[in-house]
Amino acid sequence: MRKSLFTLVLTAASSVAGPKVVGGPVIVNVTQRSATVVWVVETDQAILHPPAGDAKVAPSLHVEKTTFTGLQPNTKYLFEVGPDKRRGSFKTPPAAGEPFRFVVYGDTRTRPDAHRAVIRQLLQHGVPDFVTFSGDTIADGTDQSLWPIFFDIEKDLLRQTAFFPALGNHERHSPNWYEFLQQAKPYYSFNWGSAHFAVMDSDLGNVSPSKSVRDAYWAEQTRWLEEDLAASQQADFRFLVAHHPPYTAVRIRQADNAHMKALVPMLEKYRVSAGLFGHDHNYQHYFKNGIHYITSGGGGAPLYDVDVPPAGITRKVMSIENFVGIGVNGKVAKVEAIAVDGKTIDRFEILAAR
Repeated sequence: MRKSLFTLVLTAASSVAGPKVVGGPVIVNVTQRSATVVWVVETDQAILHPPAGDAKVAPSLHVEKTTFTGLQPNTKYLFEVGPDKRRGSFKTPPAAGEPFRFVVYGDTRTRPDAHRAVIRQLLQHGVPDFVTFSGDTIADGTDQSLWPIFFDIEKDLLRQTAFFPALGNHERHSPNWYEFLQQAKPYYSFNWGSAHFAVMDSDLGNVSPSKSVRDAYWAEQTRWLEEDLAASQQADFRFLVAHHPPYTAVRIRQADNAHMKALVPMLEKYRVSAGLFGHDHNYQHYFKNGIHYITSGGGGAPLYDVDVPPAGITRKVMSIENFVGIGVNGKVAKVEAIAVDGKTIDRFEILAAR
């Protein structure tokens, strides 16, 4: 009996497939001196059999990661990671005054074909030094089966640039977002060349069902933001990155996001150059009191109409999939919004804030 049982166990073990990489590499938390490379591994699967309908296969995922230290500024590094030696590269931030280029996009959560088309067009315009992602990676951040789809579509971009994500409402403050993208906190800041970036968590709805907890969380975060902006006044450019925009041309959303609109006086006080947002699935550009407000939420989610552009501040609105490229050179940042078909939607310049 013991011999038979032993044989059975060996047979079962030998039939189990080995771990496979289903996400990454993704390069995050990049500074002039360090960078973390992450790859997501599927070690097993679980199958759920509901009373009716098809079975649902759920992968068991975990993160592998390594942090490189002792790096040099403004340097491109090549690397190999994982069991299949996946190759990638990244560039560390340059010193102040050196040129760089980054892109903004978000809301990739549905319509994989549209998402792929946006990434394909983005890569045709050149790999940026880094990405600022405006939130809503997938439809439900708690569903592990969706993350490999996101990483598969993004793989040719994210393996060769730094990735700085903001939380959207569809991540639902899931631990997956923090683990897969190695974010210790939902709000943070970083410097790149002569620019400073403050990345906020504007998704209050998923913080807590308690209003008092949400209010305390927002008060803490806005205190952090003001301190962060005050400390970055020597930067030539200051960018705010968040999911929810303070202004919108989408009629059904115009009463939303009061907490973001309440930040506008602070942004003006500390001379923010531009706010970079998502949430609305289209392209929008507003200019008010020296600040550009840019929404690039056309990464693949179903498009929204831009039916009521705010009077007096609207520069350009368009319901189309898109991404935004921003090239900083000296005291000028050149902005180009590009549609999924490769046509330019909008083009303008942002001058240094000081």
